[in-house]
Amino acid sequence: MKKVLSVDDSGVMRRIIGRTVEVLGYGFLEAGNGVEALEVIARNHEDIALVILDVNMPEMDGFEVLARLKADPVLKAIPVMMLTTEADRPKIIQAIQAGAVNYLCKPFQADDLTVKIAESLGEGF
Repeated sequence: MKKVLSVDDSGVMRRIIGRTVEVLGYGFLEAGNGVEALEVIARNHEDIALVILDVNMPEMDGFEVLARLKADPVLKAIPVMMLTTEADRPKIIQAIQAGAVNYLCKPFQADDLTVKIAESLGEGF
């Protein structure tokens, strides 16, 4: 089963994302910061269909994680969706230019999350 990895320092946010991912029929992995995310990805990269990445986290921020994924020949094909409170246009542009396939700002509506995840996975919704 293909899985979605949620990387967010908020356990509540990871649970919300996890429920949405499971409704869409995917397995769910989670990490509380960027360092942990890279460890989870290293162990599971063949099964990961999407990484949902917060920007502001301890240890390593989302932009650093995104840069490391896109610089790795094995991992760069994994789509990354940014999910963050960073609503500034320059941050959104920075994420897309760095390789993110989608961007959703917190707070969000549940339907918006479902649509953005489906789009990021290449599924129409």
